[in-house]
Order: sequence, then C-alpha cells, then structure tokens
Amino acid sequence: MLCFESLPARRWWLAAAGVLLLAACSRSEPALQGAATEPAAAVRQLADYLQQGDLAGFARAAVPAEQHAALAQAWAEGDSLWPLTGLPLDEHLPDLLATLAADNAQADLQRVFKAQFEGQAANLRQTAHSLGMFGAQYVSHQGDYSPLQREHYRQLVLGLSRWASQAPLSDPALAQANIAALTAAAQASGLDGTAALQAAGMEPALQQLAPVQQALLDVLASYGLDLRQSLAELQVGLLQEDGDQALVQVQYPLAGETVSFQAQMRRVDGRWYMQQNLEDAQKALAAAANARQQRQLEGNAPAPAAAQDAQMASAP
Repeated sequence: MLCFESLPARRWWLAAAGVLLLAACSRSEPALQGAATEPAAAVRQLADYLQQGDLAGFARAAVPAEQHAALAQAWAEGDSLWPLTGLPLDEHLPDLLATLAADNAQADLQRVFKAQFEGQAANLRQTAHSLGMFGAQYVSHQGDYSPLQREHYRQLVLGLSRWASQAPLSDPALAQANIAALTAAAQASGLDGTAALQAAGMEPALQQLAPVQQALLDVLASYGLDLRQSLAELQVGLLQEDGDQALVQVQYPLAGETVSFQAQMRRVDGRWYMQQNLEDAQKALAAAANARQQRQLEGNAPAPAAAQDAQMASAP
C-alpha cells in the first residue's frame, strides 16, 4: 500500500475496510445455520456484486428502488455521493481520485514513495501497530456507532493492523507496479474529483469507478491482503427473524484470523436489506434535503435594502 502527501498512510489501509464495510457477504463451506434464508441471501447478493466489480448493481440492491432514485437525484444535484459515503475515507475519495488522475501522477507518487516509504520497513510496521491500537480503542469507545458496529469495526481495524505490520509496504518494485496500476485505472475512469463524479451521475460514475475498485483489490492482494478471498470465504447465517426484522451472523477471514459479527436486516416491500445501508442512505437523503432547502431559502431571500423597506411598510 502507498502513502500520498495529501492522504496519510492510515487512509490507504482503511480503503481496504471500505470494501468489506459496504457489504460483508459470500459463500463458504460449511454453511452457517440459516444460510439459505432470504435475509442471508440478500447479504450474499451484495457480495456477489462487489466480487464482480459491479458497484452500480450493489447500489441498486442495497436500498429500495424509491430510495435509490432519490439518492441518484441528490447525487445529480451535488448533494450526495452515496454509496461512496459508506467508505471509511469517503470525504477524501474525490481528492484521492484527483491525485491518481493527475497528469504527472505516476512520477509524482513515485517520488513521494521514495522520500517517505523506501527503506522505512521498521517504521511502517510500528506505525501500523500503533494505528491499529488507536483505531480499535476509538471504535470501541467513541464515534457514532451501534454496539454491533463497534464489535465488527474493532475486529476489522485489528485485522488490518496485523496485515499492515507484516506487508512489504516499503518494497520499491511493488510500489512502482502498483502506482502505475492505480494511476492508470483512475485516469481511465475519467473521474478526477467531486465535479467529475457529480457530472457523470450516480450510476455512470459507479460503473466508471468499478475498474478502480478492481485495481485497488489487485494492489492489496499484491501486498498480501486478498479481499476477494475474504469475500469468497465469507459465511452468512440467520440468527433470528421476527416479522420484518432479522438478525444475521457474518464471518469472514482477514489477515489470518476470523472476523465474526452480527448485522440487523429489515424487510421493505417484500425485500430484505441491511439495516446499516438503509440508515446510511436515509442520512444522505436528509443531508441532501437540508442542502436543497438552504439553497431555496438563499434564492428567495430579499436583498437587505428590500427587506428593510418591506419591514418598514408593514410597521403600524
């Protein structure tokens, strides 16, 4: 993994978390109890889209159609980048794309690597360990997370820390190849920042980002973190189902250990969805509605002089 001046090292390995946080889901043997149920199948479907590099398909399956349409509209109006906001580094993604897609990105990033990473294996291992300890404490006690999220994220952060502390992050040959792959994928996407993402529209932008996601997975695998394998070996089982609510158990391998957590599911119009995806989408829509309302208020506000005249005219 690499570090850019504008993107500290922790954001790079947190990008790996994003792939698993969007949806944790796939098939493995032996199956967990209840693996064939509809709630478990809904989770596996999300994983299938991620494994296929179909981010647009993932977005369509993550939320009901009406909510998806509203999110697409919010994206077009510049008020949302959902589902990218489900990633740990979502606020930095446009800058990351801009960095990778810049004209001289490959040469510039090679210089950054040489200055900051080459020959720094011991320091990188210590940094990864320290970030893991800090991150685990943070998600355990701070942040806006549910109890189920805290347990999952704690295991995830520790797993990524274990991987990063052993990965050959200072290898110059790997860095050269991976910088070339990532910059080529970003440049081919045509998405070099927020304006380009929004101009493309939600579904086209997600389609254009799919090769970037696949390139990132290839890069992580070259450093010993095979998230495709994590998805392929992930198991989903049903713990309980009560009306339109369900609780599933999810397990997947990560950096030599098994991550195991529970996730809430909710049925809407006959289809099952991950509760966290629904909540994230609703937050994005609420923020978009607030932004739209603010624009309307600003557009309808009278000029200061006109407002004063109106106030005087209405005075008794």
